[in-house]
Amino acid sequence: MLKAVLFDMDGVVVNTEPLHHKAYYKMFSDVNIEVSQALYESFTGQSTITICRYLVDHFNLKHEPEILVQLKRKHFKYLFENDTSLTLIDGVLERIKDYYNNGLTLVLASSASMPNINRIFERFDLNQYFIAKLSGADLKASKPHPEIFINAAKVSGYKTEECVVIEDSTNGMLASKAAGIFCIGYHGDIKSTQDFSLADYVIKDFSEIEYLKLKSIFA
Repeated sequence: MLKAVLFDMDGVVVNTEPLHHKAYYKMFSDVNIEVSQALYESFTGQSTITICRYLVDHFNLKHEPEILVQLKRKHFKYLFENDTSLTLIDGVLERIKDYYNNGLTLVLASSASMPNINRIFERFDLNQYFIAKLSGADLKASKPHPEIFINAAKVSGYKTEECVVIEDSTNGMLASKAAGIFCIGYHGDIKSTQDFSLADYVIKDFSEIEYLKLKSIFA
């Protein structure tokens, strides 16, 4: 029986990807590296420190990964505070309220840093619906490692087979499946290059998984 829904954040709850893209490319410019769009897209779902460690090794940089993280977060913070176009994903707030009002336990499991998670939750008043927020940036292994979803299920108080993950990235879907959790792939961006064949069920709009429909899919 379905008891808990584990949400990814970027690309599922809020569309921060344009801000992250700008922040990363500003950081790439700071350290004088050229990152292809294909390489950048392969990072989707991974924590910032994991990405920066890869960049240091791949480009043989003299900078410590933590320096790259600081540069990227500085740019993101500025963009977050000055870009008024940032909004929640269409329909997600209605679903969050729907699940909450029908007694499902909600947990956020994101690769974003906790400061960024808190900024989003405070800006859009989401704390009232979720019992916990987990940041993959605090873990030893980033998605596609399943640790964050295993931990999220534990925090929810339910077994993995009683949980559903909503994800939009290849790495996130791989992490969900590795954790043994039913995965719904949110394919809201038709230009997305992520591998949605990894999901158990794919949606293009949150209206497709209102509470009763989600229960029937999960059954």
